[in-house]
Parts: sequence; C-alpha cells; structure tokens
Amino acid sequence: MDKNRGDENRGDESRGDGIRGRAEGTASVPLSVLDLVTVGQGRTATQALRTSVDIAQLAERRGYHRLWVAEHHSMPGVASSSPAVILAHLAARTERIRLGSGGVMLPNHAPLVIAEQFGTLEAMAPGRIDLGLGRAPGTDGATAAALRRTDRLGEGVEDFPQQLAELTRFLDDDFPDGHPYARIHAVPGPVQGPAGRPPIWLLGSSGFSARLAGVLGLPFAFAHHFSAQNTIPALDLYRDSFKPSAVLDAPYALIGVSALAADEEREARRQVLTGALSMLRLRTGRPGLIPTPEEAEAYAFSPVEREFVDSWLGNVIHGTADEVRSGLDDLAKRTGADELMITANAHGGEARLRSYDLIADAYGLRG
Repeated sequence: MDKNRGDENRGDESRGDGIRGRAEGTASVPLSVLDLVTVGQGRTATQALRTSVDIAQLAERRGYHRLWVAEHHSMPGVASSSPAVILAHLAARTERIRLGSGGVMLPNHAPLVIAEQFGTLEAMAPGRIDLGLGRAPGTDGATAAALRRTDRLGEGVEDFPQQLAELTRFLDDDFPDGHPYARIHAVPGPVQGPAGRPPIWLLGSSGFSARLAGVLGLPFAFAHHFSAQNTIPALDLYRDSFKPSAVLDAPYALIGVSALAADEEREARRQVLTGALSMLRLRTGRPGLIPTPEEAEAYAFSPVEREFVDSWLGNVIHGTADEVRSGLDDLAKRTGADELMITANAHGGEARLRSYDLIADAYGLRG
C-alpha cells in the first residue's frame, strides 16, 4: 500500500503525489526552495525567521513545489537549529506548499522524538510535510558530542540504518509482537485512528545514503550545493541500487543547488560573494554572521583564500534571471535530477526574495 496516497483532507495533490513534483511554467523539472534561515551581519534571528515566512509565502504564490529547512547547530549565521519548530511556524502561514526538513540529522535525536515531532506537523498540515533525514551531525564534533551526550560519534553514523528502521516503525505504529517497543505509540499517529504520515527522504553528500535510499526504494536528495564533485556518482549509485517499494516504483532524486539571480550580473556577484566569504570563514574555524556585500568586497583574500572562493563560486549559479535559468537547465540536463531545490545564500533577505521572484519570472511560473 502506498503510504503517501491522499484523501480529501490532505494537501494539494494536483501538484504531485506526495513525493514527485510537477514542473511548472517552462521548467523541465519541479523547482523548490531550501531556506537556510541565514542571519546577516547587523540583523537578528527574529528578522531571519520573518524572512523565512516571506520566502515560504512567495514560493507558494509563485508555484515552487516545496520548501525545506535544514538542521544546523552552533553556527551564528544560521538560525535553523530546530527544523520542526520552524516548519510549524511556516505551516501556520501557508496553505498549499509542501514543507519539510532538508534535513533532520537523525543521529542527534531519539527516533521516537522525531516521529512525534513530524506526526504533530502532519496533523497540523495534512499532506504537506516531508521528513528528510541525514546522518551527519550538522555541526562540528564538539557540538555534536554535546547534542548526543557522547563523544562516540562514529557509532551514531554506523547505526543510521537501524535508527531509520526504528523511526519508520514508530511512524507506522507497526512494531511486531514481542518487540520491546510494541506497546509504545508515537502520537499523533496511527494509534489514534487513520492518519497519513510524512514521506521519508534520505539526504546525502556521498554514496552511503544514496545506496541506502536506493535499496529501500526511498526518494533521495543530494547536496550538490556543497558537494558538487560527488553529484553524478551519487545519483548513479542511487539509480543503480534502486529497488521498487511501496513508496516509489522508480527512482526520484532532487539536488540542492546554490543559485542567485539579480537584476544585474554585477549585483548577483556582490551578493554571492557574501556567502562564499561566510563559507570560507566556516571552513577555517571562524564561523560568524553572513557578511555584508561591502565587507565581502573589501576583504583582502590571500591567494589560498581566493582559490577557495573561486572554486566555491564555480558551483554557484548566479547572474541575471536568464543566466540563472540557463545554468539551472544545464544542471538538470547533466545530472538527470528529477527536481531542483534552490538555495539563495546572501546577506539580506531582500536579495534572496528578489532572486526567487526573478527565477520564477524566468520560467513563467504563476503569480
């Protein structure tokens, strides 16, 4: 039985089946949004979260298929440490767009906790919730140890398939008789009566989750935006490993794409440079708020830093709306991705909102 089928109380299924999206306008694949809830220099988390509402409402109005938020910790420039809380906030302020985690880092949590969080979200916004899961900590090792109350972090990664199986059992309320958890019920959930449940996606930036998603017949999301060199090998592995399941009869893969459009090419370059400098600082142990365009332009990059930034920006599609559309179309063709999930990393919310609007215009999306 397909656990993702809809009923009269579920979301707008005319735009997909709960997993597969539908391309809108002239786009060759569905377009979606990954919101990192970034906090720029001189701004606050409150402002960042208000911008997230604005982005979700714009994405819904313009015909983007889904919007995800990702779990990060101990990063001053990111305010998305609690995906379930943010998703509840967004669900109350939207009506149709799918919302989900891209993703929850499962080893940081007890599976029952995630089952109850996302069961609650599904009850609040039936048919609109996705549960994307990753096995990385979403932070540095010390923070991961504080989250998990252990410094044996490798065990959490290795136990990911077992944690996933346990979470799935809680969501479906179907532990077998004699299992220690057979009398434990995740609520809201099936024990309270017929209920849908969010589809599970596996996220990855290498081959492990690609293979696991294929073997289990689950949809797969790949982090192309920070692991571009692994995109095609991971997607090939996913497709080669895929076994039809009750969830999917054929592979379905989306990729996260860093892309930003502006009215002028130079302005797009100014905006994406802020994200590149922020990533440079993160990778060199100096995380902070997202710098302003002025700070990024004035920064004196060393030759090694410039090499890193140029390499990073080589995987960020940016420019005018037409240039971004061309880049997205080329990426979809090269990778065969079934869906593109766009993340616009910049200092201010205004630039990010403008980018999503311009991209929608370029593809003739509604609104």
